Amino acid sequence: MTTLAAKRTKSRPAVGRIVWRRLLLIGVVLAYISLLILAPLGALVYNALRHGLGPVLQALSQPNVLTAFRLTLLIALLTVVIHTLFGTAVAWIMVRHRFPGRKLINGLIDMPFAVSPVVVGYMLLLLFGRNGLLAPLLNLLGIQVAFALPGMILATLFVTLPFMIRELVPVLEAFGVQQEQAAATLGASGWQTFWRVTLPALRWGFIYGMTLTFARALGEFGAVLVIGGGVQGRTETATLFIYRALDERQYVAAYSAALLLGLLSLLLVLGTDFLRRRVSR
Repeated sequence: MTTLAAKRTKSRPAVGRIVWRRLLLIGVVLAYISLLILAPLGALVYNALRHGLGPVLQALSQPNVLTAFRLTLLIALLTVVIHTLFGTAVAWIMVRHRFPGRKLINGLIDMPFAVSPVVVGYMLLLLFGRNGLLAPLLNLLGIQVAFALPGMILATLFVTLPFMIRELVPVLEAFGVQQEQAAATLGASGWQTFWRVTLPALRWGFIYGMTLTFARALGEFGAVLVIGGGVQGRTETATLFIYRALDERQYVAAYSAALLLGLLSLLLVLGTDFLRRRVSR
C-alpha cells in the first residue's frame, strides 16, 4: 500500500505537467487563430457598424455597389460551374489513368497557389491584351477579352483551379474502382456507372470544392484588377470597389462592402461544414 501511494504521489506532478502543456498548446492555437482571423474580422465589424446599421444599408444600396456585387456573383457562379465540369474531368483522368506528362500536369495544377494573382493578370494581358499574342485573332473575330468579362472569368478560373480538383482526387482514390467494375460487369454503361455509382460517392468532394471555389472567387482582387482594369460600372467587382472606396476615403462604403463580402464567404464555409455534420449524424 505504501509503495502504491508513493507511485501515485510521484505521478501527480507528471500529470500536472501534461495538463499544463496541453492548456498552453490550446492557448497558443487560440491566440494564433484570434490574431489571424477573429481580430481582423472583429475590427471590420466594429468599423462598419459603429455608426449603426442605417449607414451600412444606405452604402450597400448605392447603384455602383449593387453593380459590383452582381458582377462578382456572376463571375463566381460561372467559375464554379466551369470548374465543376472540367475539374471533375481532370480529377477523373488523373486518378483513373496513367499517361506521359501526368506528373507535370499534377504539379501545374498547384501553380495558382505559388503565383501572385497580379502576375496572373499580367500574363493574361500579354496574351489577350491590345498588343497581346492573340490580339490579331481576337480582332478578326471581334472578341474582347482584356478589360471585359471574359478576361475576368479567365483570371478567376486560373486562381481557383486547384480547389475542385484537390477535393475530388483523394475521394476518387479512396473510393477505388471495385464498385465501378461491378457496375460495368452488370451491364451499366460508363455514364450510368458514373451517374449512379461514382457521383454519389463524390458528393461531399463536390460540395467542398464548390464552396472553396466560390469563396475564393468572391475575394479575388489582383488578377481581375490587372486584366479587367476596374472600370466603374463595367469591370469593377466588389473587391475593386472596396479598393477604390478606400482610395477615395469613402470609408463607410468600403467597410460595408467588405463586411458583406466577408460574411458571404464565412457563412458559405460554416454553413457547408454545419450541413455535413448534420448529415453525418
